[in-house]
Amino acid sequence: MGPNARGALLALLSFAIYSTHDVIVKSLGADYAAVQLIFFSVLFSFPLATLSMMRDKEPATLLPVHPWWMALRTGASVLTALSAFYAFSVLPLAQVYAIVFAQPLLITVLAIPVLGERVRLRRWLAVLVGLAGVLIVLRPGTTDLGAGHLAALLAALGGSVASIVVRKIGQEERPVVLLLYPMVANFTVMAMALPFVYRPMQAEDLGLVAAMSLLGWLGGVVIIAAYRAGEAVIVAPMQYSQIVWAAVFGALLFGETLDGPTAVGAAVVIASGLYIVLREAASSRNRPVTNSRLRPDTGTAPRASTLLRLAGLGPRGEPPPGPAPVAAPAPVAAPEGAAKPLDKRAAGA
Repeated sequence: MGPNARGALLALLSFAIYSTHDVIVKSLGADYAAVQLIFFSVLFSFPLATLSMMRDKEPATLLPVHPWWMALRTGASVLTALSAFYAFSVLPLAQVYAIVFAQPLLITVLAIPVLGERVRLRRWLAVLVGLAGVLIVLRPGTTDLGAGHLAALLAALGGSVASIVVRKIGQEERPVVLLLYPMVANFTVMAMALPFVYRPMQAEDLGLVAAMSLLGWLGGVVIIAAYRAGEAVIVAPMQYSQIVWAAVFGALLFGETLDGPTAVGAAVVIASGLYIVLREAASSRNRPVTNSRLRPDTGTAPRASTLLRLAGLGPRGEPPPGPAPVAAPAPVAAPEGAAKPLDKRAAGA
């Protein structure tokens, strides 16, 4: 089996694990508020985070190099967590994925002011077509749009902001800082809101939350292996396999059916996202979508890129994390009329 095939299979496994995580979110969301689920999810994630952070041997402060960018990324992660958990609780799984799959489209747009990306006509058309696919899923005017639909849109927007900020500052910030700040922010914000929504949890439900946390980290570990085995342009599109798992899990566990507009809209959004990834591979230096590890950044589990840096690794086909090598200075031309060095061979030396 070739490396790209192995990377693709590992990515499919990773997104199957992530989909199982989302199934637990939906199942528990029927009885518990998103705030409570996020709080305990982060609580159970702290031991795993500690083990990961122990691998960081860099002797430096936990203060961010770019505090304002880090604040924006952290706030976006908290928004994404609340929005995604709530959306999964109240909407069909396939519908949430179809809307959240708009994230590559939003990343493409945000990359223009944040990364200085040049987006030409073809990618702009792909963005517009993809957004039209989201409208097909939402069907405004023909179906009642509720808080769940707004939450799914906010999850896509928050995940896009968090991803593009990490793409901008990720090489200058310590991976421990990138890992810790969203988790602490989620824990703090949810702890303050928890007294207003708390419901006593059964032991088996707490066990499911612990399993959910473990699955979030396990998915990250497997996706790391995928990016190490295969090229990013092959691995990244495997995220769209989650729509298949959504249809299967939704039908088997929740009695959901994949209706026509959702299927058509999802297909349009996925086709647009795939086209953007392929165009980036051919014409973009930043590759903001391909290199964003497109799982929404909720702050309850680490981004794959952060775990890669903690492990001291870089994705296959990309330079390892760290500052760019400094180019050797160009030779300085001698002033006109200055004496030239003596060629020893010409002088008979």
